[in-house]
This record gives sequence, structure tokens and C-alpha cells, in this order.
Amino acid sequence: MWLLAAWVLLSAVGAGSAQLMFSVTDVVEKTECNKTVILPCHVINLKGNNANVMFVTWKKQGKRIFSFDGARQQFYRDPTVPSANLASLADLPKGIASLMLDGAEAAVGNYSCEVTELNREGETTVELRQRIVVSCDEESTPTPKEKCGSWFLLVEKAIIIALVFLVIILCSAQFSIIALKYEIVPQKKRGIIVAGIIFTAAAVVGTVLFVQDDYNAQTQSGLGLIVLPAVILVPLQYFMFGIVFDSLPQTTFALIGLQILGYIIAVVGFALCVSGSRMKDHPRPGKAVEEPLNELQSYVMCEKYTVVDTPWP
Repeated sequence: MWLLAAWVLLSAVGAGSAQLMFSVTDVVEKTECNKTVILPCHVINLKGNNANVMFVTWKKQGKRIFSFDGARQQFYRDPTVPSANLASLADLPKGIASLMLDGAEAAVGNYSCEVTELNREGETTVELRQRIVVSCDEESTPTPKEKCGSWFLLVEKAIIIALVFLVIILCSAQFSIIALKYEIVPQKKRGIIVAGIIFTAAAVVGTVLFVQDDYNAQTQSGLGLIVLPAVILVPLQYFMFGIVFDSLPQTTFALIGLQILGYIIAVVGFALCVSGSRMKDHPRPGKAVEEPLNELQSYVMCEKYTVVDTPWP
């Protein structure tokens, strides 16, 4: 009976020793400013501390994208992520099996790191998320104050532009109907047409500048050309109401008042966007994507190994 108990105890100890333990990082965030992305994987209970007896595999959503076979001194990289590499091969015997990717190739999703040391193995997972920023951190980019990221989402941009041109279409239709039904003094007619052309031209130029992906002075100018010239619509509506009515009713003043209120809100929103864009969005400690401390060291040390770009048999 004691032999069976001893065997169970030894089996439990052996099973525990065969499990590699990791320093867990649940989430890593990247931004459009990151030229490289490092996914952390740190084993804390290695025994051999020898890269030649280790096997590292990185998977994304269950699909293998990178492997390193220490015994055969070979790498495997999925063709979709040719930049995949160990962050530091020299630190692998210390248990650091972090994966380094080019920022453009680092797709958001769940990644898993599997490490084997002789008969001991373990696995940890990390989620890569995208974080939108207005400006890049000066310390993490080669060019100070480099702008990146989209100021608005694509849907938001589409809504803003669609509303602007909807207003232009409705105002043009309103003026056309009034011109057909009522006699308009040529001077007023020319004034209304010129005002409409100025606003339309500003909206077109502003749209061209505003639709750009990068955040820069041109994007700010584009939004300004869409918002600020909209003040033309207030006196334009007043003149057109004056053509239709001999004395303006209270309803028309209420409508013009709503237009003025809407314009004030738009200008305040524009001012807040511009002032807020000057604030830097620094990554939170422990969550931001790490930049490689010494990329050259990693690549130089990997040159002595055979790189395999096709799956091993």
C-alpha cells in the first residue's frame, strides 16, 4: 500500500516539475505609431537554461506563425508575418521567449506562446489590442511630434461630410423653388448665389483635406473649412425668408435661432477637437507595446542559425 502511495506522490511531483510557469501578461496594446510590436513571454522556472534544449512556438488564433527549434537551430516563419523573430535570442536561456513583429504585420487578436524545455512544457496567452491615438510619443518615434492615427472614425467622417452636402442640396433646392415662385431683386439673387458658391467651394476643399487618414494641419484646416464657413447659411436663410414673407413670423426666428445654436455647438466642438489634439496620449504602464531595446543584437545573433521559411515535415 505504501508503494502505491509513494508512486502517486512521485507522479504528482514529476507532473508538477514538468509544467513550465510564466509571468503572465493578459493584454498588450499597440498604436499606429509602433514600428515594432513585442509580445511578452517569460518563463520563470527554467532549469536547463540552455537554448539548445528549448522549443518555442507562437500561434495566432491557433495557427502557428513562428517557431524556434533549439536542437536543430532552425526558425520557422509564416509567410504572412516574415518579420516574426525572437525579441532576444541571447535572453532565451533566461526564459524570455518574447515575439517581435513589424507593426504593420501585428494583427490584433489572441496569441499563444508555447515553450518546451526537454520534457517540461507550458503555454501562456496574450491579447493584442489596437489603441487609437492622436499624436505619437516623442520618445518612441524617430521624428519628434510625428502625427499619426485617424482624428475621426471613417463612419464619423462619412456622416459629417454627408450632412454638409445634404445642407447644400437642401439650400439649393429651397433657393430654386423661391426663385421660380417669387420675384427676386437681381442684387439679392447675385448675393445669395455668391454666398452659396463660397460655402460650396469651402465644403469641397474642406472635404478633400478632411478625408485624409493622418492627423496633421491639413486635416484641421479641412474640418475648419467644413465648420466655420457654415455661418454663411444663417444670413442666407434670413434673406430667403425675407423674400417669402413680408414680415417674418416668430417661427422663422425660431428656425434661425436653432441654426445659430447649431453653429455655435459646431464651432465649440471644433475648438475642443483642436485643443484636445495637442494633448499627448501616453500608453498606460504595463499595457503599451514594448519597443525593442536592441534590435541589432537580436538579428546579428540569429544570423548563425538556419532560417526555414517552409513548414517542417
